[in-house]
Amino acid sequence: MTTRQFPLFISFEGTEGSGKSTQMRLLVERLRAQGFAVTTNQEPGGTSIGLQIRRVLLDPVNHEMAGITELLLMFASRAQAAAEIIIPALQRGEIVISDRFTDSTLAYQGYARGLGFETVQQAQRLAVGSLIPDLTLFIAVDLETGLARAHRRNAEAVNGVSEARLDAQSLEFHRRVEEGYRKIAEAEPQRFRVIDGNGRPDEVAARVWAEVGAALAARSR
Repeated sequence: MTTRQFPLFISFEGTEGSGKSTQMRLLVERLRAQGFAVTTNQEPGGTSIGLQIRRVLLDPVNHEMAGITELLLMFASRAQAAAEIIIPALQRGEIVISDRFTDSTLAYQGYARGLGFETVQQAQRLAVGSLIPDLTLFIAVDLETGLARAHRRNAEAVNGVSEARLDAQSLEFHRRVEEGYRKIAEAEPQRFRVIDGNGRPDEVAARVWAEVGAALAARSR
């Protein structure tokens, strides 16, 4: 099969336990089965440097971490991923799919932590310039249901390595995160799409594909 070159930057977003990582995996499999060259990224993480930053960010032992520290560490990981993974892949004509990008920082640190969208946007310009996804898919589920999934996932952490620091924040914090995402959706409806995350994974995947297929068709015209 001939590899299809098609530069497009897609990100998945969601509150904790939304199922976005599952939907990202299903989309990657479908695109590759159709012959597209696809590169993936995870935020925070993605690179060896990013994984070291991820351990600091998500380790619950670091409960005293200030919001601005959180923000700067997120962008340190993101800047490395942009330089090492995302920009080179787009330049090769590949589809890049990222598990979270700057919208997460807008919702978590900008809105829920109260640092403000403008502070996040300033850090964005410094760290990655004008790099933003062409399409962002927010997987929307009931907040309590998602958090219950996230808590079960963390309870099953391999080798005792927990990434529960953000999951363990108060319910009110997570409600503010969700509200932050909604404000982004209202401000950028052409880029940021809300996907109903309820139902079987294949049902949600069909909703995801409806948006991605439309974006591919628009790009090919």
